[in-house]
Amino acid sequence: MQNRPQSNLSNSSASHSSARAVARKAWRRRRGLTCEACRGCVVMLIIASVLGTPGCSRESLPTARSEASEQPVSEAPFQDITLESGLDFEHDNGMSGEFYMCEMVGVGAALFDFDNDGDLDVYIPQGHLLVPSSTSANDSPPDDGRHRLFRNDLAVKQNGSRELRFTDVTAASGIDETGYGMGAVASDFDNDGWCDLYVTNFGVNRHYRNNGDGTFAEVDSPAASDPGLWSTSAAVLDYDGDGWMDLFVCEYVRMTLHNSRKCFTRGGARDYCGPQVYNPEPDRLLRNRGDGTFEDVSAPSRISKTPGPALGVVCCDLNRDGRTDVYVANDGAANHYWVNRPDGQLVNEAILSGCAFSRNGAPEASMGVDAADFDGDGDDDLFMTHLQNEKNTLYVNDGSGLFLDETDLHGLDSPSRAATAFGTLWFDYDNDGLLDLFAANGAVRMNDELFSAGDTYPFGQRNQLFRNVGGGQFVDASAGESFEIAEVSRGAAFGDLDNDGDTDVIVLNNNGRARVLLNVVGDRQSWLGVRVVESPGQFDAIGARVALHREGQPPLWRRVRTDGSFCSSSDPRVLFGLGTGDTAVNVKVVWPDGEHEEWKDVPARQYVELARGTGERSTQVAGRVRSRSQPMASGFTPRRVSSKGTPPRTLSSAIQAR
Repeated sequence: MQNRPQSNLSNSSASHSSARAVARKAWRRRRGLTCEACRGCVVMLIIASVLGTPGCSRESLPTARSEASEQPVSEAPFQDITLESGLDFEHDNGMSGEFYMCEMVGVGAALFDFDNDGDLDVYIPQGHLLVPSSTSANDSPPDDGRHRLFRNDLAVKQNGSRELRFTDVTAASGIDETGYGMGAVASDFDNDGWCDLYVTNFGVNRHYRNNGDGTFAEVDSPAASDPGLWSTSAAVLDYDGDGWMDLFVCEYVRMTLHNSRKCFTRGGARDYCGPQVYNPEPDRLLRNRGDGTFEDVSAPSRISKTPGPALGVVCCDLNRDGRTDVYVANDGAANHYWVNRPDGQLVNEAILSGCAFSRNGAPEASMGVDAADFDGDGDDDLFMTHLQNEKNTLYVNDGSGLFLDETDLHGLDSPSRAATAFGTLWFDYDNDGLLDLFAANGAVRMNDELFSAGDTYPFGQRNQLFRNVGGGQFVDASAGESFEIAEVSRGAAFGDLDNDGDTDVIVLNNNGRARVLLNVVGDRQSWLGVRVVESPGQFDAIGARVALHREGQPPLWRRVRTDGSFCSSSDPRVLFGLGTGDTAVNVKVVWPDGEHEEWKDVPARQYVELARGTGERSTQVAGRVRSRSQPMASGFTPRRVSSKGTPPRTLSSAIQAR
């Protein structure tokens, strides 16, 4: 959110020259390139820029489908069903007139099945008017406003048609959350089979335990609550491999209601400040104690030594060594790539790995981020969203955790420069087997033209959808009314809301209405939905990798996760698009501890639950893995997975019952 005052513009190129030199030298050394080879690569890139052909990329990409790339997509892929769905939520950022920076940043949402009935419910944080309190000990905002929980009452009629309907159950749930909300993440923190909730705020965060009866109870966990910082995105991961979900919490900047600065547009009008006028905060790593509560291990893991204005985070095994790494999108500063070491420490290797800065060696205003295997080579690549006039950035993984900024080679550079983007995700909206991209857009700098025209909130921009047409190329598929309206979009949560086999989107707008975008094209093609669990009816196996094998075609690799986007938590189920093929497929799961298990001849067009131990096991392992009984660092005691409690119905049985 790099909105800079006139007195504090972007860092000069001179200030980044040493960083560029270090990054390039390290990349060449680790990559094994000679100086002559690097010079040759530069020459090829120059030629490519003139001729319009790919230059020194990692490998030759297959030819894109000509018919798809020559003609723009005109069919509307999503239908806005907000009003008829009953998801009645309008975000209130306060708009105090004091231009508090936090007013411009929220908000996200969490999709999760809190009542275990087989469909996705929605939690949305709320903001409110901010008024400084002279008696506030930690300078946190006063509590007001109320976050909302919506239950999904999906109805499937006899003719097979589906009616998506949400019911506000906030009062009945016992969640009485009134902090100035930013985001939320859902996971089964106590391993009892019921999904719990963690909420990030401008102020004190909150942790709610699911009681299993439709209600929640706040957990007294000082480490999880934090000392009243400004938290943004959060993600779950099992960083120490003990079978309990830990938390990585993004902390932004040290801005309070009492130290808020004044910034202005070029025309002299009052505007929101950017992060560079405040001190960045270090992120926090919270380790699960084995009972659903947390201890702060930011210091022993070493992440507290490197602060940054963090807005987005993804957790996955980027270097394929069998341990979950963490990638953090920082706003106007070098991004962080925390490599998970066997001793429990996380080491920032972003500069050495080529994913700290843009191709030009400069930091970008990174907001949202996601990781997935878009090019089908078996490793996760990174995509992140940026400020208007900067490009969104695609870092392509070489398989060992080294990255190249190949945004322009894949057609994602120019189309993204006209907007400021936040929420994003790799997902296959048309179920053709190729991962596409969504960008939730909304300005952070005041649009003087809109302001002069009388717009009381002149920050609106249109969202974008980029379709993967094969050959590593993307085209703008932003068709229909859903992409014509200009709003101030921030978070975006992704999941199959109506269980019809395609991915829907909930877009969260700052100081505006939450939008329900129903996918109306994905279920025309074949698909397979997979829920991967440690045992029947138990928690999702976050961090597991899933491969779908089709005869005569390369495997499709996905991972079990809820992270990505911005301040949001998405559907943990893995959804594979199969195109026109309806034949049975084989599914392989690589569990977080490296064990392989396979299920053969799985029919398409259904959701299945794959529990550990119910498939055919393999002795093959992935990367350098450890057993769950192996400790990671001195002072860290491993724990066994709890076997207490199971929900009354599994996902599969709930869907079949409908």
